[in-house]
Order: sequence, then structure tokens, then C-alpha cells
Amino acid sequence: MAQLKITLKKSLIARPQNQIRTAKALGLTKIGKTAVRTENDAIKGMIRTISHLVSVEEV
Repeated sequence: MAQLKITLKKSLIARPQNQIRTAKALGLTKIGKTAVRTENDAIKGMIRTISHLVSVEEV
């Protein structure tokens, strides 16, 4: 499985509650914070939910 480097690029202020919870579940709490996660279907779905707020790179 590949590793994904997920970085929060936009603020969570005034976002729907599901997007805020998804970002926090990935470990993204502040702009610029980065989390490295193993690529699987659950993580891909979480990224899809907040794709407009994050940038994703393969490590």
C-alpha cells in the first residue's frame, strides 16, 4: 500500500460539521498541518469529502 501525505490548505471555519470531523479524524487541525496515512478505501473516501480543502501527495 502506498503512503499519502495529506496537507490542510484551507480553513475549517464555516464548513459543514461532517467536513470538520473528517479533517480532525485525519489529524488535520490547523492550516499547513500534514498527516501521512496509508492509502486504503476509507482514507480515499475521507479525502474525497474534503478534497477542496487539502492537497495530497504520494510519498
